[in-house]
Amino acid sequence: MTESQFVPPEFGQDLPAAHPSDDTLALLWNRRSTAAKLLTGPGPSQEEMDRLLTIAARAPDHRRVVPYRFILFEGEARDALGDIFAAAAEASSDSDTPAPDLARSLAFRAPSIVFVISSVNREHKTPEWEQILTAGAVCQNFLIAASAMGYAAQWISEWVAYDENVRQRLDMGPHERVAGILYVGTATEPPKERARPDVAAITTRWPTSG
Repeated sequence: MTESQFVPPEFGQDLPAAHPSDDTLALLWNRRSTAAKLLTGPGPSQEEMDRLLTIAARAPDHRRVVPYRFILFEGEARDALGDIFAAAAEASSDSDTPAPDLARSLAFRAPSIVFVISSVNREHKTPEWEQILTAGAVCQNFLIAASAMGYAAQWISEWVAYDENVRQRLDMGPHERVAGILYVGTATEPPKERARPDVAAITTRWPTSG
């Protein structure tokens, strides 16, 4: 796309109802996450990351609640994230939690790490479930946009997404949850195709027989 195509439309401006694109269909058909442990630099530049977040935020959002926010760790900021992970591991009594040094290393698996926080507005009339789904759509938008930009990425959560010490250090409210942790960078090796769902087995076409 040209730079002019990234200029936001005017509010209320007519927009295309559809965007026929074989390239987009091919991207979605072949989309595959790259394991965070297989990521390295370079990652997105500041301008590219700003664009990725803007595209990610262009997700279905019933009544425009914006029930999500981003926490971004890049460069030296990952040292602080590593400290948060290590301290949480040190304080954890869960036998499945990794050792502090291993926990710290999770913050350095990719050059860019984005926490997508589901931030439900419980006072809003839009159902909470719909607001949570919006945060998930934001994560998927980000993955697709990162791939289209030439970067590999993975959407995961792991124990850190649910650890109370991590939540506190990230200043998360009681109504907030980690919708996903997005690791972004350059793949050190190509991801492998995995088994796909049997769509026919999970699809019912009406009217049903019988």
